[in-house]
Amino acid sequence: MKLNLDITEPSSNEWLEAVMSDFTAFLQDHADCERKASAMAMSFVAKYPDRTEIIPELIETAIEELEHFQQVYQLLSDRGVALQHSIGEDPYAKALVKQCHSGRLERFLDRLLIASVMETRGAERFRMVSEAQEDPVLFRFYKDLWTSEAKHGHIFVKMALEYFPQDQVYDRLRWWLDREAEVIRGLTIRPALH
Repeated sequence: MKLNLDITEPSSNEWLEAVMSDFTAFLQDHADCERKASAMAMSFVAKYPDRTEIIPELIETAIEELEHFQQVYQLLSDRGVALQHSIGEDPYAKALVKQCHSGRLERFLDRLLIASVMETRGAERFRMVSEAQEDPVLFRFYKDLWTSEAKHGHIFVKMALEYFPQDQVYDRLRWWLDREAEVIRGLTIRPALH
């Protein structure tokens, strides 16, 4: 059952062209994003250890994201490309997190919904990258990632529904999708996932 909502602002062809014209830079950014996604899932476990209903799925998600990092790292390694020395700031994530509520409970809901929106955006963009590939290995790799990211988009909404009323979750999720569209429209186009 689909739990997340679709993004409201499609990614542009200009974004895809930037990615495909500097695919190595995209892979480096993608590796960073997978490391951050794994850490983000585990940060929920650290910050909300009392939310025992969602801890198993958070751990599973963190492991999956770390496996994705391992796969992207292998793609980089096969090309003789090193990881970046440090993980740069993600202007997309920063702009979203900046709009979170500050209360503990409200921030918990916001962070779950931001995670859903980010995973849903990732699925959309991985689909675009997959469909643009001429290399069958990369086509399959990004197709598999697109499926996984879409699943994660659902998981974070499911987690929110464990603790908050459905109307509240979906009202706030629609609000986040509107904010995310504004952020996407304002970002500089670059060969990066966000």
